[in-house]
Amino acid sequence: MMTTQFLYRIAFLATVWITVSTLEAAEKEPFHFGHRGGAHEFEENTLFAFKSCYEKGIRGFELDVRMTSDGELVVLHDDSLDRTHHGTGPVESLKAAEARKVHSKKQNEPLLFLDTLLAFLKDKPGMYVEFEMKTSNKDLYPDSRIAEYAAKLHEKVTAFVPAGSTYVFTSFDQRPLKAIKQVDANADIMLIKGGPLTPELMAAARAIGSKRIAAKMEGTTRLAVKEAQKQGFIVTGWPGHNLNDYFLGLGLGVDAICSDVPVQVQEYIDTKRSR
Repeated sequence: MMTTQFLYRIAFLATVWITVSTLEAAEKEPFHFGHRGGAHEFEENTLFAFKSCYEKGIRGFELDVRMTSDGELVVLHDDSLDRTHHGTGPVESLKAAEARKVHSKKQNEPLLFLDTLLAFLKDKPGMYVEFEMKTSNKDLYPDSRIAEYAAKLHEKVTAFVPAGSTYVFTSFDQRPLKAIKQVDANADIMLIKGGPLTPELMAAARAIGSKRIAAKMEGTTRLAVKEAQKQGFIVTGWPGHNLNDYFLGLGLGVDAICSDVPVQVQEYIDTKRSR
C-alpha cells in the first residue's frame, strides 16, 4: 500500500517534470544565419557557400560588401585579397574587369559580385540578409567615397526585395549607416560592435536611427540583452564559431546569432525537435 509520503513525492516529481517540459517548450530559440555563408562549413563569401547554405535549409545570410576602383560592388571580407583569393592587395585598387579574373583559393570560385548574389536571391522569398558595409579602413574609404558607396549599395539591394524578406544594412562604421539613412530614412540598419553589449552601444545605435544592434557574446550579460530588448532593440550575438557559441547565445537570450556553422546548428535544432 502506498504511503502518503510516497504519494507526495510522486506528485512533486510530476510537477517538476511538467514545469521543466513547459520551460523547454517555451524556450526562445534565436534565429541563426550564415556568417559569410557559413564560413567554417563552406568557402566564405562565395556563391557556392550561399547556395549550399540555402539548400541545407538556412534562410539567413551575412555578407561583406566592398567597391572596386570603378564603382562595382563585390563580396569580400578582408582589406586584402591575399587570405582568401589568388590575388594581392585591396580589391578597391582593381577595376571590375580585373576583379572578375580573381578566383578563390580553395575551390577556384570567381570573386563574387553583388549583382550575382542578388540574382540568386531574387526568387527566394522569406530570406533575412545582412549586407555588411566594410568601410572602416579610411585609407580605402575616405569620407569623400562613403556617399557614392552607400547610394550604389542601397540602389542595388532595394531594387527588388522578395516577398517576406528582410534586407539589412550593417556596419561597424557609422559613416555608411548614416549615409544610408540620408538616402532612405526607412532603411533597416544595424550598428555592430567589436565588444560586449553596453549602454554606449545602445546610445550610439539610437542616435543614428538603428533599431538593431550586434555585439560580441563573450562579455555580454543576460541583463544587458534584456535591457536592450526592453528599449526596443533587436539584438544579434556574434561570433558563432561553433555549437557552444549557439548555446551561449541561447542562454543570453539574444534574438539572432550570426553563425559560422549554421548547418550544424540547424541539425542540432532539428534533432532536438524530433525527440
